[in-house]
Amino acid sequence: MGDDPAGLRRQLPHCREVHSFPYLVPKRGDRRFPLALARSWLSADPVDLWKWRVPLVRDQVQQLFAAGAVDLCVADFLFAVANVPMDGPVPVVLFEHNVEYVIWQRLSAIERSPLRRALLDIEWRKVRAREAAACAAAGLTIAVSDEDARRLASLAPHARITSIPTGVDVSYFHPNGRAEVPGRIVFTGSMDWRPNEDAVLYFLDAIMPAIRREAPHASLAVVGRRPSDRLRAAAERAGAFVSGTVDDVRPYVAEAEVCVVPLRAGGGTRLKIFEALAMEKAVVSTTVGAEGLAMKPGREFVVADDPLEFADAVVRLLHETRRRRAIGRAGRRLVEERFSWAHVARAFEARCESALEARPRPRLVSAVA
Repeated sequence: MGDDPAGLRRQLPHCREVHSFPYLVPKRGDRRFPLALARSWLSADPVDLWKWRVPLVRDQVQQLFAAGAVDLCVADFLFAVANVPMDGPVPVVLFEHNVEYVIWQRLSAIERSPLRRALLDIEWRKVRAREAAACAAAGLTIAVSDEDARRLASLAPHARITSIPTGVDVSYFHPNGRAEVPGRIVFTGSMDWRPNEDAVLYFLDAIMPAIRREAPHASLAVVGRRPSDRLRAAAERAGAFVSGTVDDVRPYVAEAEVCVVPLRAGGGTRLKIFEALAMEKAVVSTTVGAEGLAMKPGREFVVADDPLEFADAVVRLLHETRRRRAIGRAGRRLVEERFSWAHVARAFEARCESALEARPRPRLVSAVA
């Protein structure tokens, strides 16, 4: 949704059919957002479920189901479920990239405004209820880490839940020989996702000043789509660069001496970490940022939660070239051996096959994102 149909067909040459419906999700500042928010308050549904209700998508899915055109439906993310008949004739695999309620719960915990904290508290409880119901209704739920699978199993004890690791395209993300910019620190991620925005604002406020005291030449580049005016203003005050939407994050990552993931909220696993590791970059992350990833602190990345400890870890890597490069090489080996797309795709295919064991018919897969 929101994609170019012809472009999607070119990117998905092995798909028999591609149905695309342009759609812009209501976001803060959008005139449609207050209506979605008000509707969600008057219902048991969280606001994100309301925002992602797209009648055209749901109608198309129902038509495909009714025609017997698919054997299995993959609902990508919890909020795709709003457009999928979970009790229909086609088994549904729910692909949970995050445990969504945990994100909202963590955002509530770090919110300073009492009013916003109260609203977030209501929201995460609504999300938790819908997440439990979706897992219970799905034929299979796939999480992206064992930890997430355990969380979901506690929500829906009788649901069928499994996990696969996050993967990265190691042929696309790889060291390219581009020269690093001395002192360059990079954060990548969609800036219209609240945990990412919070992470950057937190880094600018609590961590970057301490880094500059020890490494005055240090600079921060924030790379990701749709940064808010609030974030741009904070970055300007701090002397940080904000790219906005880019076609390719690799040049920015290649120029980094250190990649940072100072997340305080979030769920699932952080693909941005594996992309950086695939490019042989040293990563400093909070515990939340690296949650669910099978990496060893000190060998394939550095973990730090206290702001001053985080700043110290970044400064040390900026100054210690040999250690920085050793961590980057270890990270590249890790993703090549265990987390390449080829490895993860085989695991995902096996999970989908298991969901179809009782339906031995010619198989087509429909994905809803």
